[in-house]
Amino acid sequence: MRFKTLILSVVCMVFAAGTASAEKRVAFVVGNGTYKNVAPLPNPTVDAKAMASALRNVGFEVVEGSNLTRDKMTERLLDFGKKAQGADVALFFYAGHGIAISGTNYLLPIDADIKSEMDVKLGAAINIDLTLEQTMGDAKVKLVFLDACRDNPFAAKIKSNSATRSVNVQTGLAEMKSGEGTLIAFATGPGQTALDGQEGGNSPFTRALLANITQPGVEIQQAMTKVRAQVNEETNKGQLPWGHTNLIGAVYLNGAPAPGAVAAAAPAASAKPASDVELEFWRSIKDSNKTEEFNAYLTNYPNGQFRSLALSRIAALESGAKDKDNATRNLSTGIDPATFKEEANQTTEDQIGLDKGQRRDVQRRLTGLGFDTKITGQFDAPTRAVITRWQAARGYPKSGYLNKLQHKALLTEIVAAAPASSEEERPKPRRAPSTVQAQPQPQPQQPPPPRQYSAPPPGPDPAGAGRFIGGVVGGMLR
Repeated sequence: MRFKTLILSVVCMVFAAGTASAEKRVAFVVGNGTYKNVAPLPNPTVDAKAMASALRNVGFEVVEGSNLTRDKMTERLLDFGKKAQGADVALFFYAGHGIAISGTNYLLPIDADIKSEMDVKLGAAINIDLTLEQTMGDAKVKLVFLDACRDNPFAAKIKSNSATRSVNVQTGLAEMKSGEGTLIAFATGPGQTALDGQEGGNSPFTRALLANITQPGVEIQQAMTKVRAQVNEETNKGQLPWGHTNLIGAVYLNGAPAPGAVAAAAPAASAKPASDVELEFWRSIKDSNKTEEFNAYLTNYPNGQFRSLALSRIAALESGAKDKDNATRNLSTGIDPATFKEEANQTTEDQIGLDKGQRRDVQRRLTGLGFDTKITGQFDAPTRAVITRWQAARGYPKSGYLNKLQHKALLTEIVAAAPASSEEERPKPRRAPSTVQAQPQPQPQQPPPPRQYSAPPPGPDPAGAGRFIGGVVGGMLR
């Protein structure tokens, strides 16, 4: 009797394995980080490689790419669209810059150089809605993960070139609704910006995806609940992933739970994929200085192979936490409490009356505090982004503009010596560079958070905004 039961169990396992292998699964995985006309992003290529590996381990055919120009990205999308026809599960993962213009979301290839809304609509960026419709339209289940909710690096250009027209350039990405059989997940809520991780590691959102969506026997919507909880905890409630789902059935990426012997055998059969995901998770955090990242590892892998190392790292970090907290508190010593509440905008900044020299001084001070920016005496889009980062790090309302209280607070901070003319406007021949005002003795400083990245000055448009390839790129005029 036991022998018959064993044979029956083996037959069931073989049948289940055959059913899983027969399921057609196709994924598009791209990470764009080395942008040519704006500052590079440290995580997308790492995120994409880790995601591609995790998906292959659970049976996906992956169309993969890193740092793609518009033409190369179009080629990958065409390939993905062909392979995804009639797929049981089609998955779309993108990490990199994405922008929202008038409620429509676009992905940015690395050669994007957007000067106006017209550039976007003529094809310099890729329309997400059209892309998903044309590449995944007939797949039974469609899963979309967008780790692209960053600040629009071309926002200032688009606005300045649209003075006579109404154009809505949004922060982060705009809300999207899913069709039948679709799940869409953003790194953070509509109109908000997501955090980047440390260089060489994963972003908080991708790290949480890797830790949860391919866990054996975990349904995708349950996995996304865990993803939201993990990101919310890791970022100290600074980022909460958002999504919209219209799935009409349970979706499992690594085997549905089964009763009896089949259920017992499933984890063993999936041991290798889980181990690969764990390794990617550990690689992404092993050099981190955040205890919450190691706690997240222990939560997901309580008996993991790096458990002892994680515990040791947590102990080492916590031993220096007290000094770090004291340094953080010292940043606000002697600062008017109203600084943390009063909003800043163009009007409040104009009221300060900063001349060009004083603007240079602000840029030098920001650079000396570790918020690197070009010292030009002009508060352009990159400087606005750096001011926003400084405001976020200090707990001030984020706007990219200064008011009198914030300016006063900046002047009271002790900064390290900054270069006198770091990337200043090109001087006339034989003109002596301006000297740096004397700064107080350097003191320990709070490092800037890696949440947003400022953009360098725009360069030429190497690819041209008007090319059209295939039917999958966004913004095509019909």
